[in-house]
Order: sequence, then C-alpha cells, then structure tokens
Amino acid sequence: MAAEEIIGYDELDDTVVHLKLAIPASELHGSLCGFLAGGGRVGKQSLVEVLHLDNEVKPTGRDQALLERLVTQSEAELADPELGFEPLLPADDRPLPERAEALGDWCRGFLGGFGLAGAETHRKLSDEAQEILRDLGTIAASAFDFGDEGEDEDALIELHEFVRMGAMLLFAECAKRPAAQNDTLH
Repeated sequence: MAAEEIIGYDELDDTVVHLKLAIPASELHGSLCGFLAGGGRVGKQSLVEVLHLDNEVKPTGRDQALLERLVTQSEAELADPELGFEPLLPADDRPLPERAEALGDWCRGFLGGFGLAGAETHRKLSDEAQEILRDLGTIAASAFDFGDEGEDEDALIELHEFVRMGAMLLFAECAKRPAAQNDTLH
C-alpha cells in the first residue's frame, strides 16, 4: 500500500458526521468490507452511491478522497497474506458497551454489503462460509449484557477476532474465486 497514513475509526467517524450519513462509521466500514468480500467492486462510483447510503451532503474534496483511500485500504487489508485486516471500531480505551455496539453495527453493515455484492455468489458458498455469515448475523442481532468486566472484555476480544478472521475468509472465498479456480497446487 502507498505511504499514505492508515485511516482510523475517529477519522472515518468525522467524515460520516460531516456527510450526515444515516449509519455509524463502524457500520460504513462493515458495509464496504462485506461488499468487497462478496466480490463487489467500487470502481469509479462514489462509495456512498455503491452502498446505497442515505446522505445529506455529497462527498467532495477531502471526504471523497478519504472514502477512496478507505476502499483501497480495505481491499489491501482483506487480501493481506499476513492477515493484517482489522474492522474499524472505537479504540480499546472506549467504554466496553460502545465497542460491543460498534462490533454489532460492523457485522450488520458487513451482511448488508455482502448482500449488495450479488446473490449468485452466495449459493456457492462453502459450509464454513455459510456458518460464518449466520454467526455474523447472530452478532449483529445481539443485545449485549454486561456483568464481569474482565470476562466481558475477553468475550469481546474473542468476538472481534472471529469477525476479523471471518471477514478475511469470506473475502478469500468469494472475492478471489476466479483466481483460485485457475491456481495450481504445488
């Protein structure tokens, strides 16, 4: 990837607020990642148009540049052979309920974006990929109860890791399908 600085959650959140998007930053990133994982391509269209997002302000200038960088960054991270992909979520120093809700928002966005990418892909998914999608749906629909802070923190870390790895697996299976069929094993 270019030497451009990695886009963080707060930077994306500022753009989402400025554009008056109807979804939180974590859901926007999830939508983009789901769309890419499902084999979708953004191309020359605006990310806001591709994902069918409601917005009050048209992305121009710095906002448009940030969204274009986000697409490039997300594609590169999902395809990273070093498994460096990370969902964009609030920092670890944010309150646990906020981070848990953002993870649910990210999963909800991922499922919506994956669906936008095209239904023909989904009928051919492996059993493992179908199970990941079901589990992401469960996380997206969950209302989190909090009790023991240490246990809750550990549980959120496990969910985060599952989501991270699941997104990369789905990307590898769906977005790379034509290349994978042509590769030969050594």
